Amino acid sequence: MMLIPIPRRGCLLIAACATLNLAPSVRAESPPGPEIVWHDVSTWGVEGQGWAPEDLKARYDRLPAKAEKIVRPQVWSLSRNSAGLSFRFNTDATTLQVRHTVSGTSLALPHMPATGVSGIDLYALDGGQWKWVEVSRPKEVTTVHTVSGLDPGLRTWMAYLPLYNSTVKVEIGVPKGSTFQPVAPRKEKPIVFYGTSITHGASASRPGMPHPAILGRRLDKPVINLGFSGNGKMEPEVGALLTEIDAAVYVIDCLPNMVESEVAERAEALVRQLREARPETPILLVEDRTYANTWIMKSKRERHAGSRSAFIRAFDSLVSSGVKNLYYVEGEALLGDDTEGTTDGSHPNDLGFMRQADVLEPVLRKALGLE
Repeated sequence: MMLIPIPRRGCLLIAACATLNLAPSVRAESPPGPEIVWHDVSTWGVEGQGWAPEDLKARYDRLPAKAEKIVRPQVWSLSRNSAGLSFRFNTDATTLQVRHTVSGTSLALPHMPATGVSGIDLYALDGGQWKWVEVSRPKEVTTVHTVSGLDPGLRTWMAYLPLYNSTVKVEIGVPKGSTFQPVAPRKEKPIVFYGTSITHGASASRPGMPHPAILGRRLDKPVINLGFSGNGKMEPEVGALLTEIDAAVYVIDCLPNMVESEVAERAEALVRQLREARPETPILLVEDRTYANTWIMKSKRERHAGSRSAFIRAFDSLVSSGVKNLYYVEGEALLGDDTEGTTDGSHPNDLGFMRQADVLEPVLRKALGLE
């Protein structure tokens, strides 16, 4: 019997390959995108600053350069964060880009995402109502975020700068040929918030979600956010800077950073400092929000009781001495009563910020004469 040798698999493959006529592969190249025209926001300015650009150390600071030698170093450092700053523009672009650079490499916090700490938050006006559209998602100090697929039409946009990072530069890019119109910051009197990390924006998921920003949209008013994380202490040095701002109303929300003795020492003094400089400006005093776990922690219940009682005494003393245009908001229900309004027991989540805005809105409407 004759045996027929069977070729090994490799030989068969080599032979097969040798018989094929393989043409070189050709990669299909995408058509070039439209040319992008970039617009630097510094050329038309942001809302949320109480001082002129020439008075600032950097373009997106919240306190004037002179404050570096006036306030404590911690307050000065935190004032370099761009919390509460916003800008507006009109465009009919169906695609737009946001290119921004921050100074800090820590883009997120343990209890707060990079979108809130270092992102740019975009809203657009629809039938008189501000509606959210996109937020950038930083992974590096410089981020380019594209918003595409937008419905055609000229509309007004508003963008909020990062809450817990310092903004170095921010630009809006639109395709060449698109309409682009910068909208100058409004000149009317702003609502001025002075407070703690909560006012500063911890722990909002996006820069448009802290209660000062929410209230600014609802009331259609410019807002200045002077929240200083861990350092809202009703200090006279900060009070002196507040008096330089011709505010529509001052909102004082510092109790989360203060104990009873500090409140007793500083609350009445701060109000009198503001009232002496601004005799007619409404002043709203806000109690500390209730810790979400207060129901099970006696020490926290005692802290609230102490600081709030000192605050009420200061308010009563001011009213009895004839101070007018003074408002007071209790803190017990600021974040709701179901313990779900915080990220870590102290700092509001987006739900908590919405609830806080709901409580403050009617009081601010009354103070502003919008009822």
